[in-house]
Amino acid sequence: MSRQVFFYDAPDRFVAGTVGLPGRRSFYLQATASGRTTSVALEKTQVAALAERIDELLDEVVRRSGGNAPVPAVSPAELADSAPLESPVEEEFRVGTMALAWDGEDERMIVEAQALVELEADSDEDLADAEERLLQDDENGPPMLRVRLTGTMARAFAKRALEVVNAGRPPCPLCSLPLDPEGHVCPRQNGYRRDA
Repeated sequence: MSRQVFFYDAPDRFVAGTVGLPGRRSFYLQATASGRTTSVALEKTQVAALAERIDELLDEVVRRSGGNAPVPAVSPAELADSAPLESPVEEEFRVGTMALAWDGEDERMIVEAQALVELEADSDEDLADAEERLLQDDENGPPMLRVRLTGTMARAFAKRALEVVNAGRPPCPLCSLPLDPEGHVCPRQNGYRRDA
């Protein structure tokens, strides 16, 4: 069986989004084009890291091109996307490894998200070797979502992704831990329950 690759070249839509209530949200990347949609699950920290790295890579592309790359400094307002994820959200796989690259010839950001795979090895060195062999195996490697975006689309993705990450539970003004709707036990209040 060959590796399953969900490929989107300049998709109609590529967004990070959530399903569920704050504190119990599930995070997804979702690509849509020509009537097909692919959704992959990942952790909140992965979404934040991806958005930050995309912005950093785009900034580096602009810097190296002397400002001549077709990459806006900020996300254009007309590309703001606050719509929910396409329903139904059907998870293809849970993301383990992500990679980013800039294709200078086509002036496209390449985002890859590969499925989480459990590997066993006798040592950390053997584990690293097994991971590398698996990720490079085009025939039997883990399922992967590969998306090619313009610089403008990549900026818009990063902006929305950071907004999604920050839209969770508000922080406690005393300890900065997330407040649940029912309140939380604040360590700064010596264990007394603090209402939201």
